[in-house]
Amino acid sequence: MRRSLFATIMLIFHVHGMLQEKNLSLIQTTCRHTQNYQLCIHTLLANRRSISADETGLGLIMVDAVKAKALETLYVIHKLQAYRPELRAALNECTIEYKVILEFDVPVAVDSLKKGVPLYARDNMADSSLQAVFCEGNFHGNSPLTRWTNAVRDLCIVAKDVIPVYP
Repeated sequence: MRRSLFATIMLIFHVHGMLQEKNLSLIQTTCRHTQNYQLCIHTLLANRRSISADETGLGLIMVDAVKAKALETLYVIHKLQAYRPELRAALNECTIEYKVILEFDVPVAVDSLKKGVPLYARDNMADSSLQAVFCEGNFHGNSPLTRWTNAVRDLCIVAKDVIPVYP
């Protein structure tokens, strides 16, 4: 009995290790096809779902990362609105652009991936990167949001590259 239990446990660890190795290979291969390998690897490996994710799952993880960074940026925008009234017009435009990301682009990307239509997800990540660029442009060169808008833009570009072209 003990011997078979031990053998079963060892088999589970072996299979789990093989799955992790297989997915690490999938992650590395996927990230090699992006414009920012380091950001891709860092983002995917930071999420434990990547251990068992397929290509679509990796795309969903990246879209979730875009959502998280966009939410963080929107929070910063709201904080700045309280402390920088001279930037109110530009910050209001950024609020609109980040709401487009969070209320349209991300949900459509998630839904498209889940329904097996990755092309729409890729298009929405491309649009999200443009929304971040538009926000940055509202400041005409002296933006307090550069760090966040660049992070969102870069994540969107990597997410678009990670999302498979075909289901």
